[in-house]
Amino acid sequence: MKFSYLHVNEGRLQNTLEQMAKIGATSGGGVQRLTLSNEDKLARDLFVKWLYDLNLEVTIDEMGNIFGKQQGKNPILHPVISGSHLDSQPKGGRFDGTLGVMGTLEVLKTIQDLDLETERSIIIVNWTNEEGSRFAPAMVGSGVWSGALKRDWVYNRKDIDGKRFEDELSRIGYKGSIPCQKRPVYCYYEYHIEQGPLLERAKKTIGVPKGIVCLHWYDVYLEGEANQVGPTPMEGRHDALCAAAEMILKVNTLPNRMGGNMVATVGEIQNHPNSRNIIPDKVHFTVDIRSWDDDHALSAWKLVRQNFEDIAARRGCTIRIEETWRVDRSPFDKKMIHEIKTITDELGYPHLDMISGAGHDASYMNQVCPTAMIFAPSMSGRSHVEIENTSWKDCEAGANVLLHAILHSANEKRVKSKLRTH
Repeated sequence: MKFSYLHVNEGRLQNTLEQMAKIGATSGGGVQRLTLSNEDKLARDLFVKWLYDLNLEVTIDEMGNIFGKQQGKNPILHPVISGSHLDSQPKGGRFDGTLGVMGTLEVLKTIQDLDLETERSIIIVNWTNEEGSRFAPAMVGSGVWSGALKRDWVYNRKDIDGKRFEDELSRIGYKGSIPCQKRPVYCYYEYHIEQGPLLERAKKTIGVPKGIVCLHWYDVYLEGEANQVGPTPMEGRHDALCAAAEMILKVNTLPNRMGGNMVATVGEIQNHPNSRNIIPDKVHFTVDIRSWDDDHALSAWKLVRQNFEDIAARRGCTIRIEETWRVDRSPFDKKMIHEIKTITDELGYPHLDMISGAGHDASYMNQVCPTAMIFAPSMSGRSHVEIENTSWKDCEAGANVLLHAILHSANEKRVKSKLRTH
């Protein structure tokens, strides 16, 4: 079935994005909606209202994942799911995640406007805690739903203030009663900003990633010896912060030392007691390693871990390391990728083949069912920052591609489930 004449309503999509951006708005033009915060609750409340406005069947599971179902003509056929997340980084951008949720919402509005019926049901989803900035690791809502993470383990994760995930989920009223577990799904689409500079540099409108890199997160805890800075000689100090500084530089040089296409980052650090006249005795920092080659990333970690242990021993500090999170690379469904490229050609949008260097809930959905993503350009390649931006024209273009992709999949009549069991 061809719908080449169909387009979403750009003005309406812009309006929903702007309304959502008011929740947790920052002075620099971004948003701060940390997972399970008061701002996250307000965003969820508005989203749920919009779902009811469309007469969708709304369910909330025990991880706080929110689903809105538009019933298809044939209940035997398994549904198409599309969505992303509404939580943000601290002083993050207004498009990251939100574009994928609002884009899918606009697709459903367009389908209803035109009184179109699809063979399969279409489900929109807002996944809980995609960012992982308050409660590590990231993507826990989709992780538990897919079976990759244990619910109770996630429930017991704590933020920097010691607040438990489950307690905060209950506090904001979004701990649902529906079990968080995978169900048969025909396929999954996630529309997102690129979060990098490649589309803009190539002057392309649509990014079509072949998959997502592997993501490895580690937490490093160092303990030295505190003392007064003035009377304590430099010789013999056990300065945990100096040890951490050396280790952080080892992480920064890791990609060059390893060779190959990978990135390595230290993004978070806590120094104790964090006083200018006390030698630091405790430091906690994080390590993030990503690559398209899982084995390459593991080899890199083995090298830098040995660096850490050598530095700790030389500086007289004890070291404890947690391997917090690991997600293998996620190659997307080739048929879905091909269909997205065909749609971009039919709509007249130039596209770019690429790989996603950022993590997304699509990583876990890819373990459950055929999955694909659609990228819109990020201005100057900036994301996770307040100045993150994507033009309204590009937002519409990506949503148009999503519309046609969803309609294509939702009207396929294959009865056999595509649910993956591995």
